[in-house]
Amino acid sequence: MTIANWCVLAACVLPIMTVGIAKAHSAKMPRDAGRYDNSNPREWAKGLSGWQQRANAAQQNGFEALPLFIAAVLLAQQAHVDQGRIDQLAILFIALRIVYTISYLMNQGTLRTLIWGAGLATSIALLLMA
Repeated sequence: MTIANWCVLAACVLPIMTVGIAKAHSAKMPRDAGRYDNSNPREWAKGLSGWQQRANAAQQNGFEALPLFIAAVLLAQQAHVDQGRIDQLAILFIALRIVYTISYLMNQGTLRTLIWGAGLATSIALLLMA
């Protein structure tokens, strides 16, 4: 597997890990006080606030960013673009997604938006190379 392919896997796992932090934080709470409910996870998510709500939103945005990134990597590889360049941009995308998530959890809206834009530009750059 190429580095870019590993980055596709990382991009798929990152949103799950993001909301996992919020779920793990609630593990010690009583069920009626906001503990994660695996039987009804969407209802649990509706009751979130603060950084846990932002973690859930970051998870959703992570899943929303996946289609373009995956397509861009695959199409660039299919077009026989230099694999080293694809790998570099894929690593950059993952790094940006990690920083994006941190900025989201820290409630840094403007910074988060700038990082999101850079991640989008990275996917578009991959796609344009194809």
